[in-house]
Amino acid sequence: MNFVRWLGHSSFGRGLMIFVAVLILANFATIAMAQDGSPDSTPNESWFHWFIRCNGLIGIVILIVSVGLVALIGRTFVELRMQTAMPPEIIAQCEAMLEQRDFKGIFNVVKEDDSFFSRVLVTGITELPNGLSEAREAMERIGEMLTTDMEKKISPMAVIGTLGPMIGLVGTLSGMIGAFGSIARSGGGQQIKSNEVAGHISEALLLTFEGVSLSLVAIPFFSFFRNRALVISVTTMTRADEFLRHFAQAARGKPAGAATPARAKA
Repeated sequence: MNFVRWLGHSSFGRGLMIFVAVLILANFATIAMAQDGSPDSTPNESWFHWFIRCNGLIGIVILIVSVGLVALIGRTFVELRMQTAMPPEIIAQCEAMLEQRDFKGIFNVVKEDDSFFSRVLVTGITELPNGLSEAREAMERIGEMLTTDMEKKISPMAVIGTLGPMIGLVGTLSGMIGAFGSIARSGGGQQIKSNEVAGHISEALLLTFEGVSLSLVAIPFFSFFRNRALVISVTTMTRADEFLRHFAQAARGKPAGAATPARAKA
């Protein structure tokens, strides 16, 4: 549903739909020309018309999935970064406030930020009055939840990598059925149309190639981003745990009467 809304609202998505519509019209026009034209016109068919005709509706599906995969990879490159999970300006600001023992200021800063580091740290600070071990356990739970959210964002790549060859296989079967169907329809005494049989076989091979190529792109990127998510999660949790321990040590040595920000009112 998110992908459908993206197609309808983004300018790139609308351009993609227009392009797909043009491909469909070109495909139907090519089929009509092939049916109405003479057999001698087939060898003069341009490479573009041949490519569109061989792809057909299955090729359009592969095209849409390919564009969605490219958009997903680009978005993941932007979102799944160490700078996004641990904003340097947030960490520097928190460290400066910790030196000044501005505990309430630290709590307000991480509470207003939506990064991995801030969401984990604000949970730890909130649970700190119950003890450091309880706070660290709460941080681990929220960290596991955020790691799962990152993995959900890249899981469509695994789905595309699995379905890519299957979509290509559908094209393979469609092309081979057309090829053998053409031979079967020729009958015993009629001459087999070699150009028609070759066209169906080329369709089968082209769609198989496109489906496998889709999988060859999706699976490596899925593995790459999964490893990156793991590194980001471990690094961020380690940094947040270290900061929380320093925070707890500083809070234990705070002046008498100083308020602990963990129970500060939102």
